[in-house]
Amino acid sequence: MGLTAPDSPTVLAIDAGNSKTDVAVVTAAGEVLATARGGGFRPPAVGVAAALDALAEPVARAFADAGVGAVTHVSACLANADLPVEEEQLATALHARAWGASVEVRNDTFAILRAGVAEPRGVAVVCGAGINCVGMRPDGRTARFPAIGRISGDWGGGWGLAEEALWHAARAEDGRGEPTALSRTLPAHFGLPTMYALIEALHLEHVDHDRRHELTPVLFATAADGDPVARSLVTRLAEEVTVMATVALTRLDLLAEKTPVLLGGSVLTAGHPQLNDTVRALLAGRAPEADVRVVTASPVLGAALLGLDRLAAGAGAQARAREYWEVSRAGGGR
Repeated sequence: MGLTAPDSPTVLAIDAGNSKTDVAVVTAAGEVLATARGGGFRPPAVGVAAALDALAEPVARAFADAGVGAVTHVSACLANADLPVEEEQLATALHARAWGASVEVRNDTFAILRAGVAEPRGVAVVCGAGINCVGMRPDGRTARFPAIGRISGDWGGGWGLAEEALWHAARAEDGRGEPTALSRTLPAHFGLPTMYALIEALHLEHVDHDRRHELTPVLFATAADGDPVARSLVTRLAEEVTVMATVALTRLDLLAEKTPVLLGGSVLTAGHPQLNDTVRALLAGRAPEADVRVVTASPVLGAALLGLDRLAAGAGAQARAREYWEVSRAGGGR
């Protein structure tokens, strides 16, 4: 089959995270023609052009498998598109690739939100390597935060939790801080006897910097064993998740309405009882109409549904697309 634009409307759905990218070609009827997976999307590290070059590889495979050379609409949910101006810049760069007649770029948190709701209405808090929150209404109104680190008021995320755990453990060992089992469990994870040894190993890069994220599960395990300092960090994360969701609901005038509040990302979907139970308890007090759910759906489904929204596809198309990824997740051999 030649690579041509299809006669009927189609969507190129892109969910591009820091570590991996998923793409799909979906018809307006919700039929998934092809999917492909590629590497991470990291414009801050490699530049926009190189990041898009890497993205082009899975897109080319998906187009070839679908038998198309372009689509009607590109729905791209991208990591590192943290500000509206960055979304606009990336949309312009994507449009220049001529993959679709129209292009819409959103932060990748929107993909998780849309994947978890039947209509574009709700709030999602995502906690993986970092932390972010977005909300949307069917009329197009959105709520969001810059979510670019401490300079934008963020606290939490896997990397942030690891740094906090190291801070408390270091001070506990040398006497500046409250005693905590973290001073033993963190170095033990790397086979080291003391925090001093771990500090030295990290500083001299005997332990690779990128391995610090491994300490976040250690923090949660230490909290589950009852350590007060570790538990206080988990509680603070629950408070951050709650305040972000509450502010987003308030901005969208949804605080008093029954509204989905979705929890996504590796930290919030890991099933840590203290974290998720505390989030639910706090939201019950501050946003009693919030319908708290953990999102397990594939984020690329959210990108596809946002694209189908743009094509004004009906409920049947949305359900067909959702069924595809649900069957795939269940091991249905797609």
